[in-house]
Amino acid sequence: MPEKQPKILMFACMQCGYAAADLAGVLKIQYNPSVRIVRVPCTGRIDITHILRGLVDGADAVICLG
Repeated sequence: MPEKQPKILMFACMQCGYAAADLAGVLKIQYNPSVRIVRVPCTGRIDITHILRGLVDGADAVICLG
């Protein structure tokens, strides 16, 4: 039986974290496809309800990247 990939939800700041993920794509650096990136204006705008909603909806982990 194949190993289950964890579902990871990433909230990424538009100026820092998302730009880094975008640069990784431009440089063709691969990262795990089970990571779903949500672009936010600023990590300060992330509310605890966003994190909890991600976990309730099936994410195994939530990352806030600023």
